[in-house]
Amino acid sequence: MPVSLPEKIEILAILSEDADEAIRNKAISTFKSWDTAELEQVLSSPDAPGFLLDYAARHLIPERKDLAAALLGNPALPGRLREWVENSVAGADARQAAAELSVPDSSDKQPAPADSQRETLLQKISRMSVAQKINAALMGSQEERSVLVHDSNKIVSRAVLQSPKLSDQEIESIAMMKNVTEEVLRLIAMNRKFIRSYAVVHNLVNNPRLPIDVGLPLVNRLNDRDLKDLSRNKNVAEVLRGVAFRLVKRKEEANRA
Repeated sequence: MPVSLPEKIEILAILSEDADEAIRNKAISTFKSWDTAELEQVLSSPDAPGFLLDYAARHLIPERKDLAAALLGNPALPGRLREWVENSVAGADARQAAAELSVPDSSDKQPAPADSQRETLLQKISRMSVAQKINAALMGSQEERSVLVHDSNKIVSRAVLQSPKLSDQEIESIAMMKNVTEEVLRLIAMNRKFIRSYAVVHNLVNNPRLPIDVGLPLVNRLNDRDLKDLSRNKNVAEVLRGVAFRLVKRKEEANRA
């Protein structure tokens, strides 16, 4: 079946985080050499899915700085990712190129005030000590938690899940993230409050990074429709797909009896 260009890039992003090392390395290598014009077309589109923009900002742009302008020119790029690209990867030239892509030329338009002195969230966090990061994870803003949940220090990422300010929507979002550690997903699954949410269970089970031993007990909590979807989800472990398939068959046989 023919696959559109955006779908090809989305599939490549998914394969770039595949559990199989050979598949993952091949996908990453393909990404690095993919035609620049085609990638710019996809990454600058407002219709690009959020997971693709997140992947491109964190993993693709460091290797392909030539794509920064297209990504920054996308009006759908979240603020935290825009700051990441602007301050960690893209330079002034890329920001200027993005402005030219997204803003119509106007000779009488006054230049925007320089923001080079403005401290970004990522810059602020990068200078924090572990103790300060923990405090921000517990008592900081949603934007700070969205960055700190990816911190390499397990104590920091664990503190995010212990924050009294953490919303149900944030947990649902974290549960589906493919770029957090397995421990973060395991801790979510172990928390009775979090796991009461069906959306959290659904997102965890469909997350390729979820440890199999954590996912197996959760499969039984899915409704019939989501069980069928899981049984066909090639991104999750084969064991989970197999369990879902057997549960679907068992329910179908029971209904026929």
